[in-house]
Amino acid sequence: MIAPTLRVEHGLIKTGYSTIAGIDEVGRGALAGPVSVGVVVVDRGIREALAGVRDSKDLTPNARKALVPKIKTWAVDFAIGHASPDEIDEVGIIGALRIAGHRALLQLRELPDVVLLDGSHDWFTPPEQVSFVELAAGLLDSVPPVVTKVKADQSCASVAAASVLAKVERDAQMTKLAVEFPAYQWHDNKGYASPVHIAALAEFGACLEHRRSWNLPGVLG
Repeated sequence: MIAPTLRVEHGLIKTGYSTIAGIDEVGRGALAGPVSVGVVVVDRGIREALAGVRDSKDLTPNARKALVPKIKTWAVDFAIGHASPDEIDEVGIIGALRIAGHRALLQLRELPDVVLLDGSHDWFTPPEQVSFVELAAGLLDSVPPVVTKVKADQSCASVAAASVLAKVERDAQMTKLAVEFPAYQWHDNKGYASPVHIAALAEFGACLEHRRSWNLPGVLG
C-alpha cells in the first residue's frame, strides 16, 4: 500500500495558494446517525506527510485513535462538522454533506485558500438555488475554490488525515447513541447495514436517529 503524500497539496501551493484544506466525509452510506465531514489544513510550512496516516478505512480503530492527537499537532488547523439524520431527510445526502462541510470550515480560525475534495463530484460548492433548510443551517456566503481528486483519501495526506478525524469522532458519537438505542448495536456497526442492525429494524422499526427518508431494509413502507 502506497502511503499518502503532500505532492498534490504542494502542487497547489506552487500555483499560488497558501493554505489547502483537505476534506473527506464519513457516514454517507449509513442507515442511521449523522454524516460527518473532516477538514485538515496544511500550508507550505508542512514539508512531509504525517507518518502512519492513511485513509480511515485502511486503519484499525486503535490506529485511527492513536493518530488523532498527532494529526491535530501536525496540521495548521482542523475541524469536524456534522449534519443530522433530520437534515439528511430534509435536503438529501448531498445537501447534508454540504451543511456538514460548511460547518467544519466555519470552525477554522481562517478560511483556506482552496479546498481539496475526495471524489469526482464537487458537493461542497452550493448550487445556484439553495434550499431554505441549507440556508438556515448557516452555509458560507462564499466558498473557496474546490479541487476534486478521485481517491484523494488514499493519495493526499491532508484528505487522509481529515478522514481519520471524521471517522473517529463519528464512531464515538454512534457508540454513545448505542447506549440510548441498544437494540441496533451501533457500538459495533456504527449505523451501517449489518445483519444485526437490519434484524433490529425488522423487529423494532426505525428510531429517531434513522434516516427515515431512506428505503430502510426490513422496515415496511
